[in-house]
Amino acid sequence: MQEPADEARAYTRTIWTIVAGISLLCAGETALALHLDNRLLLKDALEWGYDIAIYAVAAISFGRGENAERTSALAIAFVLLIAGLQGSYEVIRAIFIPPVIEAVTVGFSAVSIIVEGIAVAVALSRFRHTTNPLIEATWLSARNDAFSATAFALVMAAARLAPMRWPQMAVDAFAAALAFQAAWAITRDAWPLRAKEK
Repeated sequence: MQEPADEARAYTRTIWTIVAGISLLCAGETALALHLDNRLLLKDALEWGYDIAIYAVAAISFGRGENAERTSALAIAFVLLIAGLQGSYEVIRAIFIPPVIEAVTVGFSAVSIIVEGIAVAVALSRFRHTTNPLIEATWLSARNDAFSATAFALVMAAARLAPMRWPQMAVDAFAAALAFQAAWAITRDAWPLRAKEK
């Protein structure tokens, strides 16, 4: 699937910038978590790996032909499926083992997640109407992150005012559902196209 040259160059620059930015954020938060010996912060830092994997796969495979792009879109769908399964696990785990809320850690994580989520979604929003399954995969992933980032911040603010955990569980469940929906949409759009090539 050939993209217009200008759009292809813009997408390539955008996606590599995203990979670099998230990698720096992941490294910085990981270093801070290790310095503070904070397991919750370290868990949040390592979860940036999902985003790095998604955007690195897209960056490496974009422009390498339809088969490579569609295969990469399916790989991204798989990463989103795993993220959805982890989110579902976190919801179930929170039912039996309520998480401890650390105001400073939660605040730092919320701010970094919101900044990253919105920045990536804004950067990729210009490509949201594409028919390329690989670009669609990265846009849907960014859309999911932007929503869950904003919802996470609102829920954390509410959690500080009231001693309840269900709002966080509801956001985690919705984010998991979005991940499953995106994985399905990407697979639906990429898989038949792969079949046509045979």
